[in-house]
Amino acid sequence: MPEQQEITRRTLLVGVDLGLYDMESSLKELEELAKSCQLEVVGAISQRREAYDAATCIGEGKLEEIKAQGEALQIELLVFDCELTGAMLRNIERITGFSVIDRTMLILDIFAQRARTAEGRLQVELAQQRYRLPRLIGLGQALSRLGGGVGTRGPGETKLEVDRRHIHRRILALEGQLKDVQKRRQLLRARRKKEDVQVVAIVGYTNAGKSTLLNYLTDAHVLSEDKLFATLDPTARALTLPDERKVLLVDTVGFIRRLPHHLVKAFSSTLEEALYADLILNVCDVSDPECMEHLQVTNQILNDLGAGDTPKLVVFNKIDQADLSHLLPDKHAVMISAKTGQGMNTLLQKIAQTLPPTQRRVRLKLPYNQAGLLSQIRRNGKVLQEAYAEDAIWAEVLCDVKRLHLVESYITNEQPGKQE
Repeated sequence: MPEQQEITRRTLLVGVDLGLYDMESSLKELEELAKSCQLEVVGAISQRREAYDAATCIGEGKLEEIKAQGEALQIELLVFDCELTGAMLRNIERITGFSVIDRTMLILDIFAQRARTAEGRLQVELAQQRYRLPRLIGLGQALSRLGGGVGTRGPGETKLEVDRRHIHRRILALEGQLKDVQKRRQLLRARRKKEDVQVVAIVGYTNAGKSTLLNYLTDAHVLSEDKLFATLDPTARALTLPDERKVLLVDTVGFIRRLPHHLVKAFSSTLEEALYADLILNVCDVSDPECMEHLQVTNQILNDLGAGDTPKLVVFNKIDQADLSHLLPDKHAVMISAKTGQGMNTLLQKIAQTLPPTQRRVRLKLPYNQAGLLSQIRRNGKVLQEAYAEDAIWAEVLCDVKRLHLVESYITNEQPGKQE
């Protein structure tokens, strides 16, 4: 089903600056999120405070100012760049008369739009229900004013009077279904490990070009758009490296500043793809002025997931749109353009060098009574050359390192004798 384009709503962004992060950058990112929901951002307002006001987040005096500015701009919606409590939502709406949502509601709405698989929809609904549970009273008025628009999308949004017991039951049901998904993923990972399949996970800030990279390397035909969270559901494709190894390349959901806890917890089964990968490609949009900060955000989330010790390769993408003069050479980084293909050969070589070897190229001199070893090598490796002499079989092979002990005593540096 194609996405329904809802009527654009005039929106005012509101930020409360506690000095914990760059407010200007955060509001700029909030604007991009709003545009992803087809909202028309007509202005932004912020206030420096020591702490959030418990009743209204930003204070009644500032809310009156916001109300006056909103009426002058003829807005319909306020979007706060922080997480609001149910009481805050109710009080802000009462004072201003505008519909109100917060940063988390906006992100949840985008995820609800983009989820395509059954697993993705389960994860989004679980995050929504966990978010709504402590805010039932406040969200009642907010959702009724929105009338099914931004911040209300997803299962159950029309039941404004749903009680806590129903939501608790739904959360338990969703958690049970996602546990089944997690078990299936664990079995799949166990099978990959048994078959010695190496996994390379593509992670990074949202809109860094991860899906474009996957599409270029594997012809995956994954949706790739210049918008935040264009891809939500993970995709895995086979990739052949220059040393002829086949690995599994996995695209994952993009990260963002202050990624809501509800999403991290709900998407744990998906994010585990990065946790259990053999190599992580940390993709960053090098044309973005905040590129280095985005790298830090991604690394922090990976550390929080427990993937801090996994080998990583930084991939600076979109070099066709960037000035690279400010970047210092880094042996753990690669410069590419997933759009034009520039630097892709270097990236593949770097992946092959960074991944631990699974095969070793050796020359064997096998007595004829050990000829069966060649069949074993072929199951998990490759016989490159073989020649039959009077006293032995000479072979050059790519042998699985885990089975190298079987042929270790027959490895030789001698040249093959005269072929019979």
